[in-house]
Amino acid sequence: MTAVEADSGRLKGEADEPGWEVDPDDEWGVAVIATVGRQLKLRREAVGMRAGEFGTAVGYGEDMVYKIEGGKRIPRQDYLVRADEVLGAGGLIAAAWEDVKKVRYPKSVRALAQLEAKAVELGVYVGLSIHGLLQTPDHARALFEAWQPPYSEEEVEHLVAARMARKSIFERSPAPALSFVLEEATLRRWVGGTMVWRQQLEHLLGVARLRNVTLQVMRMSSGAHPGLDGRIEVLKFADGTAVGRSDGAFSGRPTSDPKHLRILELRYGTIRAQALTPGESLAFIEQVLGET
Repeated sequence: MTAVEADSGRLKGEADEPGWEVDPDDEWGVAVIATVGRQLKLRREAVGMRAGEFGTAVGYGEDMVYKIEGGKRIPRQDYLVRADEVLGAGGLIAAAWEDVKKVRYPKSVRALAQLEAKAVELGVYVGLSIHGLLQTPDHARALFEAWQPPYSEEEVEHLVAARMARKSIFERSPAPALSFVLEEATLRRWVGGTMVWRQQLEHLLGVARLRNVTLQVMRMSSGAHPGLDGRIEVLKFADGTAVGRSDGAFSGRPTSDPKHLRILELRYGTIRAQALTPGESLAFIEQVLGET
């Protein structure tokens, strides 16, 4: 689908694409988007097109064109592809997406996504919510909309897009080994309403059936375990290094200290042993789905 609305030919503006503003505190992101915008403007002027004329050609409003060229707005991939075609850039503008997509999300999310992109093993225990890598867009949106103080609509869409982008870890080849332990309570909290919650449970079932994923449920009847202080996450890399984090240890900061990692792996291993087996967990999620 092109940027022009198929039914009306209406040009897209900010109301159609919220959440793609440049973070002024992200120096690298600002530099990348400013450079791309400058190149777009120079190429447009070189072929003698006015901003309004160019906007009509690519399916966006004139104001959006000025903001993208001024480095105030992050262009989406379809914008760059259409601009490449209209300006006859031979793929050079479209290729800018490889740089743009790396800076379209908050710095903190980028850092986490970079670690996940390199990991060959990932083990996560979460106690208060479904882990971000396992969330559907609507589930993630409902969580962000419940935040206090509230996010703006643009911020919510930006955060949802950032969270969904991390799920590319499931598409990697060779596939990393992914392990998740979720608390039963998170499977019984109807975030977003009935339909959103049913879709989330169905999504969990689909992910749990992937060959490289182990998904386990910690029943509320299991009693105390080492994860009650908060999330535990351990990532291992191909070069033998690793990094871990726990809300209840080492001030909650990422650590690569071997002694710290051994503690986190011991705790995570104990949690996994105490949780339902993957097969039992799959059956339990199906049971909960049947009750909704």
